Amino acid sequence: MSEPIIKARNLHKYYEIKDGLLHAPQDLKALSGVSFDLFEGQTLAVVGESGCGKSTLARLLTSIESPTSGYLSVDGIDMADSQDKLMSKKLRQTVQMVFQDPFGSLNPRQKVGDIIQEPLLINTELSATERREKALDIMRLVGLKEEHFHRYPHMFSGGQRQRIAIARALILKPKVVVLDEPVSALDVSIQAQVINLLIELQKELGLAYVFISHDLSVVRHIADDILVMYLGKPVEQGPSKVIFK
Repeated sequence: MSEPIIKARNLHKYYEIKDGLLHAPQDLKALSGVSFDLFEGQTLAVVGESGCGKSTLARLLTSIESPTSGYLSVDGIDMADSQDKLMSKKLRQTVQMVFQDPFGSLNPRQKVGDIIQEPLLINTELSATERREKALDIMRLVGLKEEHFHRYPHMFSGGQRQRIAIARALILKPKVVVLDEPVSALDVSIQAQVINLLIELQKELGLAYVFISHDLSVVRHIADDILVMYLGKPVEQGPSKVIFK
């Protein structure tokens, strides 16, 4: 059996909360005892109410923050080494994120082509022509047209904006995409289109997804495994077919 792209063991994330000068700091336990493996082409859905620790887990997986304790590796890289510049660059290329709000996650002052190319500009030494060609290729892959390249985000619907965000996430050819409530801000009919696109992209590119959601009807259509969380702790975990049985 192949090695998991993400291996998490007993992850904890605590935040120190200060309550005035006369009280000792308290630990807010945002995440406690989370473990899982994620393999190529697999979707792990992380499910729970607001405040259950889903977004904290996303920040750990994308190396925005580090765990307080526990072990986390991504594509064989121990996240404890993520402060190393070369390791950090590889992690950015391996794990990308799509955010919940397709209206707020795109810079309204940038044209679509520039938004999608930006990760290449930051992380590669490709020429402007090469960046443009790669951006156009990924735009076609997510169902956007070449004529959209020079338009601004406000000219697009919510579903189209989320396609732009997905294109930006895929431009570095990541192995893992963390999807933080990617369809919750969209109309139901558009939700289905975006979910189907994600499934098609996964099959074509071999992507692994961490799909964060509170909507079980959406999770049912995309998840292979499910991790149910409550107050930062895993309360149920297993294959989707077993969880929904």
